[in-house]
Amino acid sequence: MIKLFLKWAVCCCLLITANVYAQPHWTAAGNSYYEVEAGNVVLYTLPSFTKQVVVDNSKLIPAGKSVALDVQDFTFSADGKKMLIYTNSKKVWRRNTRGDYWVLDIASGELHQLGKDKASSSLMFAKFSPDGLQVAYVSLHNLYTEEVKSGTIKALTTDGTDRMINGTFDWVYEEEFDCRDGFRWSPDSKHIAYWQIDARQIRNYLMLNTTDSIYSFNVPVEYPKVGEAPSPCKVGVVDVATAATQWMQVPGDNRQHYIPRMEWAYNSTELILQQLNRKQNESKIFICNSATGDARGIYQETDNAWIDIKARWSEEPTGWEWLHDGKDFLWVSEKDGYRHIYLVSRDGKKEKLVTTGKYDILSIDAIDEKSGNVYYMASPDNATQQYLYRVNINNGKSALLSPAGLKGTHQYAISPNGTYAQHSFSNANTLPMSEWVSLPAHTALPGTEKHANRRPGANTYPVEFFQVTTEEGITMDGWMIKPAHFDSTKKYPVLFYVYTEPATQTVRDSYGSAGTRLYNGDMAADGYIQISLDGRGTPAPKGAAWRKAIYRNIGRVNIRDQAQAAQKILQWNFVDTSRIAVWGWSGGGSTTLNLLFQYPNIYKTGISIAPVANQLTYDNIYQERYMGIPQENKADFVQGSPVTYAKNLQGKLLLIHGTGDDNVHYQNTEMLINELIKYNKVFQLMSYPNRTHAIYEGEGTTQHLKSTFTEFLKRNCPGGGR
Repeated sequence: MIKLFLKWAVCCCLLITANVYAQPHWTAAGNSYYEVEAGNVVLYTLPSFTKQVVVDNSKLIPAGKSVALDVQDFTFSADGKKMLIYTNSKKVWRRNTRGDYWVLDIASGELHQLGKDKASSSLMFAKFSPDGLQVAYVSLHNLYTEEVKSGTIKALTTDGTDRMINGTFDWVYEEEFDCRDGFRWSPDSKHIAYWQIDARQIRNYLMLNTTDSIYSFNVPVEYPKVGEAPSPCKVGVVDVATAATQWMQVPGDNRQHYIPRMEWAYNSTELILQQLNRKQNESKIFICNSATGDARGIYQETDNAWIDIKARWSEEPTGWEWLHDGKDFLWVSEKDGYRHIYLVSRDGKKEKLVTTGKYDILSIDAIDEKSGNVYYMASPDNATQQYLYRVNINNGKSALLSPAGLKGTHQYAISPNGTYAQHSFSNANTLPMSEWVSLPAHTALPGTEKHANRRPGANTYPVEFFQVTTEEGITMDGWMIKPAHFDSTKKYPVLFYVYTEPATQTVRDSYGSAGTRLYNGDMAADGYIQISLDGRGTPAPKGAAWRKAIYRNIGRVNIRDQAQAAQKILQWNFVDTSRIAVWGWSGGGSTTLNLLFQYPNIYKTGISIAPVANQLTYDNIYQERYMGIPQENKADFVQGSPVTYAKNLQGKLLLIHGTGDDNVHYQNTEMLINELIKYNKVFQLMSYPNRTHAIYEGEGTTQHLKSTFTEFLKRNCPGGGR
């Protein structure tokens, strides 16, 4: 149910149609940036790109070692005199968020490791205090500070365990809210605000590892299934000097709400946070007194379906968008039917609609408070594309900044003052290009343009975009790649690629977004039509009604839209209705099963990878956001689940799943297998031992997956015109 993927398929990290550029390490002034180059940390000043070596890699060699640290990330203290280096990182669920940290005094060259008494690669989210005298970090679910000069370490929390989590988050907060870094320094460096997640009441889901030793062993994951109450969550402010914590008195039962956002409220005495109720259809903003914990509600909204969090419209879900010296902040809401930017006063009593019109913003990419300009991505006229716009919060005037003649997908990494940006562009039929530009004129900085080269031997076939309107009047965007040497007098098989759930679109006008990544060979040359369609429920910028039509209807509305669109396509005279195949991964795997089972007259062959076969097995935040709470409307979950319709299988099914999938558990496939056995339905199964949701671990795995996918498709839905 889940999100788009880093290697081949769909992974559960939320993929946003926002900027996916790796942000440069901008200086505060916004006219220069740092990067690691040949092991050195260098500073480039724009627009001339004058280069200065700030830290030579010879300074990054620890005492007694001969090799410099592998700098995987870095930050500087506010005065620029010290550098915090992140290295030796390890994965926590989806991302490499734990590792080792070192501090370099740039002037003296002194280099020392933080947390020497902690286990290797166990420190998380280390950051300088604003005054640069200390560094705070999390290790094994406890929060620490360390004095930069003396190396003195102080534990600010001591109750951290595998289930009592301070300063970071549990599996489901990370997976569904994109919450990872769970603490914030106060501006005066005297306090730290942090989350505490009490996951002790969440049951373990036990995965079974049967291959890494002679005796099998359990791999426990604290995983709240849908219908299980959330882990209690609270926010505290700890005094760095005394290690005493004051808890914020946020109203309500902390087992029936979430706190997905928290920051200091533009001062050192107050916090601001967002609270969502369990169904995630009511949002409240509180300002809390950091000394007493008193919480004062200032702003709230409700929705008939759900309210999206910041991770849906920002690459970086931390931070609060303050303006006018903390008197106002920016807020994003869909309450007028579209995703728009609002300016809200600190007390919540005044608000102003900043972006107007019947279109959605896709992301906020930069804010220049001095000029009052907000840079954002949108695509008012084509839901498959994205462009950069700028709106002035004072006069409400909005302007397109991306070149109007470059139709497709633009991405930007914009400097803090909105003066410069790294820009990339592509569309489905144009190789990616990148350049540096000055804004707002979007003038290219000379000598910075780069074009991607096509892989040697790669076949290129045009991607065609089209729309189809179903019998219910739903107009859906689609892409299509026709076979090589297409002959309209012949009939060809169709392979549909599907996802269809609220986490991502499949129809985007960007290079590489169309095609079949798992096919081992040349699909067009082998005579297949490839198609993908986005229906209601996908996060296309078509307004809230489009996206939220799927509420309590996953497995029904999205399935009906796909099937009705396919029925229109089957009327095309060059489509062979006897050779119709469908495939998808994760939420797309669920869709594949539902299409194959609910519409066996249309879909003859299906390849389902890592599917949620039973919606009652998935996590509470995702399922309850989009489907409600099963204790109240269980029938919706049952009626949307593929296991309910397994008895209708008529075509050929290949079911693929990793037994070590901590996201969509392998039990989904086993539950489905039982139903298929019950009704004597013959199918093909490929289990990958101990592979995760991504199914890429282990030597030869990716190639084997491609070979399995391709052989099954060719055997059961052969290509070629007839």
